[in-house]
Amino acid sequence: MPTATAAVSVEDAINRRSGDLIELSHSIHAEPELAFAEFKSCAKTQALVAERGFEISAAPGGLDTAFRAEFGTGPLVIGICAEYDALPELGHACGHNIIAASAVGTALALAEVADELGLKVVLLGTPAEESGGGKVLLLNAGTFDDIAATVMLHPGPIDIARARSLAASEVEVTYRGREAHAAVAPYLGVNAADAITVAQTAIGLLRQQFAPGEMAHGIVTDGGQAPNVIPARTALLYLMRATDAASLRHLEGRMADCFLAGAVATGCDYEIAQTEPPYDELAPDRWLADVFRAEMTRLGREPIGEEFEAAVPLGSTDMGNITQVMPGIHPVVGVEAEGASVHQPGFARAAAGPSGDKAVCEGAIMLARTVVALAETADERDRVLALAAKRVAS
Repeated sequence: MPTATAAVSVEDAINRRSGDLIELSHSIHAEPELAFAEFKSCAKTQALVAERGFEISAAPGGLDTAFRAEFGTGPLVIGICAEYDALPELGHACGHNIIAASAVGTALALAEVADELGLKVVLLGTPAEESGGGKVLLLNAGTFDDIAATVMLHPGPIDIARARSLAASEVEVTYRGREAHAAVAPYLGVNAADAITVAQTAIGLLRQQFAPGEMAHGIVTDGGQAPNVIPARTALLYLMRATDAASLRHLEGRMADCFLAGAVATGCDYEIAQTEPPYDELAPDRWLADVFRAEMTRLGREPIGEEFEAAVPLGSTDMGNITQVMPGIHPVVGVEAEGASVHQPGFARAAAGPSGDKAVCEGAIMLARTVVALAETADERDRVLALAAKRVAS
């Protein structure tokens, strides 16, 4: 656990700035922006750390709505991820306004003790988590190369210290046939809508053989334009999930056969295009998660037991890719939303309500104190630095 002096310093810093952090959360919530278009939210998230003297680099990895803000020169480089993209029509029903504000609070607090603890604090603005894989793109571009450990949190209906997620990938499937009048000469057409019907029927039958943890969710994005014209083009968007990357590859192969079946049965041409980088499953660092769990308990929260953490159904996140290559955590901080869960309108309302505000401030305190504990625990600090050196050397 962190020492009294450092613990008080970071907690006091967040409490002093709680009004600013809540204002930031509400401001992002009030102007939701979709993936790769979060220009206002990106600017808002930088403002407080810029005032504090963080050095800010715009558009790392060529992503216009990403940023990297640094403070301190210590050898232990800690990344803090801020997400701020919203959902179509639902706004901040995933609470990314809470994520951004808590990340800013964590960064501001750690700046107060950076010299004392030998830290470099790196606040990362990471766009397009909901769709687009911003963190994966930044990881591939080298933005995380010098970082030894990365932390962030996510709001949800319950408190989970060592949260897990599913590996995921998304594809767009396009079928191309031939138009014809549906009554005058249907035999001259090649029906791309029928290809969708066959593919989705095959997927429905395949579900019985899905391995544990495998899932598939799909929508029709183009089903034709008029009922009296046999469609020449249709399209599907499918998201596939699995417990880990290996299981996901297996599911992708089975799903590809279903998409092929639609083309073979109808005579359509087809193509499958990946819409974003695949998301790996979360691999949370146990030691960091245990410290965060203790912090949850200290603040009167009741995280679910370790024996239940892996069984809680969660979605997917590009933070999984980060935790696959370095120590990191992505805990869930509970928000009271009158029974609503993430991606529901009720959760969007709660994300700017009293419980959401509490998650911003307490979340920042818990993350900051977890990083302080890492910096002050010699064996763990050495472990994290050794892993970072090995990664750089490989």
